[in-house]
Amino acid sequence: MTITGTFFERLGDSLTPWAAVGFCGQAIFATRFLVQWMHSERVRRSEIPLAFWYLSLFGGAMMLVYAIHIANAVFIVGQAGGLLVYARNLHLIFRERRTAAATSR
Repeated sequence: MTITGTFFERLGDSLTPWAAVGFCGQAIFATRFLVQWMHSERVRRSEIPLAFWYLSLFGGAMMLVYAIHIANAVFIVGQAGGLLVYARNLHLIFRERRTAAATSR
């Protein structure tokens, strides 16, 4: 058996419904870059839209669930840390919007 054969055999064994959760999470997470790029092109300046943070949060959460399932401590810590940042950014955005709405009355 060759190294390449072993790799692809092992890869085939890992394509499970749980892998689909991981791949979906990764796809959602990756989509945030396209959303940010299209938004910045539309407004003609570098700006992060709200959708970027939601995609980060949902994609990161799906990947965290997958990381927990495969019991990969490095992956778990990385995704959990990211989720804190995404949630904090959403909190700051909504707090700023509430403050702006209150002062405009």
